[in-house]
Amino acid sequence: MQELLIRLAKARFPFVVVGGYAAYAHGVTLVTQDIDVCCAFTEDSLKRLQTAIGDLHPVHRMRPDRLPLEIRPGMSTNLRNLYLDTDAGQLNLIGQVQGIGGYQEALQHSIEVSVDDCPIRLLSLSALIQAKEAMDRDRDR
Repeated sequence: MQELLIRLAKARFPFVVVGGYAAYAHGVTLVTQDIDVCCAFTEDSLKRLQTAIGDLHPVHRMRPDRLPLEIRPGMSTNLRNLYLDTDAGQLNLIGQVQGIGGYQEALQHSIEVSVDDCPIRLLSLSALIQAKEAMDRDRDR
């Protein structure tokens, strides 16, 4: 799954890692099957996403027909979340982190870490706890 993060970072796709993988990076002994990132859905960021993962055969995970990801002009205006399966693992892109806000707020509450010498933004531990408390799910307690 680290391959996805490195690809996103190298394509200069703006994101902050949130969710289970962020918790794992902070030392929580948790097994997660996906990577959750908060991002701004803009035309530029979607082009960078396509550059980063296009060759990994991304498909829409939540659709029964599992359509391939196809970035089209104007697509960014309607997107709030994208749930993808790729050859390198599952990638969830969300526009809002509950209890934190959108991408800019997540970015303000993030720290930089290095993954294979590649800088990655990660939700800070206090912000991650705040988000998990706001979600109020049993598995997050």
